[in-house]
Amino acid sequence: MTQREPELLGQTVVLVGGSAGIGLETARRARSEGADVVLTGRNRERLEQAARDVGARSTAAFDATDAAALKRFFGELPGPIDHVLVTGPGPSYMPLLEMDADQVRQALGDHVVLGLDVARAAAGKLRPGGSLTLMGGTGGRKISRDLGLASAATAVLPAFTATLALELAPVRVNLIAAGFVDTPLSASYFSAEGLEARREELRATLPIGRVVGPADVAALAVHLMSNTALTGATYDIDGGQQFVAR
Repeated sequence: MTQREPELLGQTVVLVGGSAGIGLETARRARSEGADVVLTGRNRERLEQAARDVGARSTAAFDATDAAALKRFFGELPGPIDHVLVTGPGPSYMPLLEMDADQVRQALGDHVVLGLDVARAAAGKLRPGGSLTLMGGTGGRKISRDLGLASAATAVLPAFTATLALELAPVRVNLIAAGFVDTPLSASYFSAEGLEARREELRATLPIGRVVGPADVAALAVHLMSNTALTGATYDIDGGQQFVAR
């Protein structure tokens, strides 16, 4: 039987937000496919623990929403890199009429501004045919009072991603649109009882019969890195959540 060669052998993957959840799981998956990984995050202690966990090449602790810090980080990276995944901040579910102007600007612009800042900072280091993968959600497909501005904030990302793919070519740009993923970030929106109730609801209603986890998203992220024909597109991963009751 012929042994399969690792898909990312000899490549370098940067995880912006790689100390936990989807970012950390993608680092683990990329390592299993032969990549060197570089982790960034705000919390230095958690970052160092994550690096030990996956055998990261290096780490950098900084706030990714600081454009100057992003530019400095990518500028100081030794040599070219192949792929970047940006997990980004979580959505805001504050009722629309309770938001002030600054909160509206932040909710609508966070993912777009961060994606654009990373693209600018990383452009000179990414190899042709490499990739930038952004994270969004499926919330933009459904308008709900519970979601607040999250629907509008996620709805803009597919068009933004496609436009950025044209601007950054031959580097590829894709968007992962996730539903509920069982991560520490998702858990932070619930009480302990509420989280377990949500999991039970999803197990009962999702067509896949289980809750989507970080490893599911990591597998998709690594596929987008390795398949060089994919760019400018949005890939849903929600277990069929958008087709059934919330």
